[in-house]
Amino acid sequence: MSKKFEKIAIKPGFMKHNGGLLFREISKSEYEFKTTIKENNLNTAGITHGGYIATIIDSGAGTGAHRTAKNSQCVTISLDIKFIRATKLDDEIIGFVKILKKTKSMVFLICHLKKNKKIIASASGIWKILNK
Repeated sequence: MSKKFEKIAIKPGFMKHNGGLLFREISKSEYEFKTTIKENNLNTAGITHGGYIATIIDSGAGTGAHRTAKNSQCVTISLDIKFIRATKLDDEIIGFVKILKKTKSMVFLICHLKKNKKIIASASGIWKILNK
């Protein structure tokens, strides 16, 4: 893997409020991101809230789309998530993004999240590249 993880969501806002993500490029079409589950990411059952899982997938995969689109702004058009396993407080979650196709206006990708090499969620999505 080519680069160290860097912090994304350094400006105040929704993702920074939720703990942020660390992100790195593996290749021109593959990216990785990670986070550690904090108490405010849990639901009343004591496991990671599904909305938080969706948020980190959207943010991590969206950053991959953004980087693939030469740093153009991108917005999520479609995000299909399958929740497979639960996670809990202090678990480190690692996300992997694979860009399947990029056109002039869209990015198509898949993403999966793992904890200890076991898949906890998988997703596919489409991002719209915004014109500047």
